[in-house]
Amino acid sequence: MSSSAESAPASYGHERLWSVDDHLADILAAVHPLDPIELQLLDAQGCVLVEDITVPVALPPFDNSSMDGYAVRTVDVAGATEEFPAVLTVVGDVAAGSGVLPEVGPGETARIMTGAVLPPGAEAVVPVEWTDGGTGGGAATSMRPAGEAPGGASGEVRVYRPVEAGGYVRSRGSDVQAGDLALEAGTVLGPPQIGLLAAIGRGSVRVRPRPRVVVLSTGSELVQPDELLGDGQIYDSNSFALTAAARDAGAIAYRVGAVTDDADTLRATIEDQLIRADMVVTTGGVSVGAYDVVKEALSSVGDEDEDGGGVDFRKLAMQPGKPQGFGSIGREHTPLLALPGNPVSSYVSFELFVRPAIRRLMGLEDVHRPKLHATLAADKPISSPAGRRQFLRGAYDAEAGSITPVGGAGSHLVAALAHADALIVVPEDSVSVEPGTDVEVVLIGR
Repeated sequence: MSSSAESAPASYGHERLWSVDDHLADILAAVHPLDPIELQLLDAQGCVLVEDITVPVALPPFDNSSMDGYAVRTVDVAGATEEFPAVLTVVGDVAAGSGVLPEVGPGETARIMTGAVLPPGAEAVVPVEWTDGGTGGGAATSMRPAGEAPGGASGEVRVYRPVEAGGYVRSRGSDVQAGDLALEAGTVLGPPQIGLLAAIGRGSVRVRPRPRVVVLSTGSELVQPDELLGDGQIYDSNSFALTAAARDAGAIAYRVGAVTDDADTLRATIEDQLIRADMVVTTGGVSVGAYDVVKEALSSVGDEDEDGGGVDFRKLAMQPGKPQGFGSIGREHTPLLALPGNPVSSYVSFELFVRPAIRRLMGLEDVHRPKLHATLAADKPISSPAGRRQFLRGAYDAEAGSITPVGGAGSHLVAALAHADALIVVPEDSVSVEPGTDVEVVLIGR
């Protein structure tokens, strides 16, 4: 934990409200990137490179055809027309991966397939559609697709158009040259990057692994989807939303589900999960009511840790999401973020605090969602509590440069959250924002 956390009160009190920025700074100061490991390419998907990758061989490694057709010398097809085609002798086949290549001399050509090496003597490729297909039987009445070329690669072919040197040829090194920088450290490996690594012969890379995040909800009133609701019960939506959000952030996320409001049960569940966790996220039980149970459970998880783990419970000057908990637990000082239980509060808290922490574990430099300014498109002014930074849900219109509030300020409005793709930020010193005002926007759905 950082020094700011150590100086903060360990339990709620009226004497201090943490700012959003201070709380986030405290979290990011205590969370460090995971140690690099060597992974096979497909296992490295979604991970962050920790080394610059240079190209050992040029791409493509040789001149090759970009079309099915005929490899020719340009002088032999100069001036070719439908009425006066160039007639060339076919001296052989060149398929992709061919070892022995026929040499193309004056008046000669070799039938060539897409991706095959340009044979010696040839300067360009004539697409098969520009020929009679290789029958040698006279002018073609229509352009034939490559699949209609005859099976034999001998005899003659009539060519009906000229081609310039290098035409339909992928030149050696036209993609990247040997020694070029292919990917730089800090790159997140997606499918195109993995494809490039494979293309230059890299079977494994050194990366920071995707962090493992365990998500669990607390509350005796929670029931799993597909089960029947009893009196006073609600479905556990938070663990699903936050697990999905953690995966969207780049983590390998495990959903534990709902844990009853019992300190021993919660403590045992968390301790069992530490073996597979680089971070633990709980939701619920950080304010009045179940607060004492969660505090008791989390304060004793790290009892055997002589280096002083533990979780601080705080009030933040924000809405929604005022109650928060943060610290480290267990022998490995696994970060734990305790979020409020109301669905909107927990999701907004995830976006503001947990997502940046996950991105920091991944080793990314920029851990924040994109921010921009937009015009508030609302029918009436929106109000905000004095001294609190409010985060309202909104729908952003990039073309109009505007943001429209979705739903109200209630922290239980799950349906409104599902239709929002941005957060409207109302600063602490504002109690009302008029329509047409320029406001800060955090994009969360793009």
